[in-house]
Amino acid sequence: MLYITIQELEAAINYWRSQSPSSGDELRLCAQAAALAKPYALMIVQGSQRMPLDVLDESAREAIQKFIKTSQTQ
Repeated sequence: MLYITIQELEAAINYWRSQSPSSGDELRLCAQAAALAKPYALMIVQGSQRMPLDVLDESAREAIQKFIKTSQTQ
């Protein structure tokens, strides 16, 4: 089973925010950052340091996988 750490999740959120900054008067997050925000918040509340990738919903899993692929090529 593959896991994502809270540090990796935070880095992914920051990456997506830098790629597509918040917009509108409500400062809405881009779709990728928004998809990762819920599991990130759950990890904080639960005091978790890592989370299995298979518990993420499809949009969050896709956002984290694209981030990982991008960060490996840099």
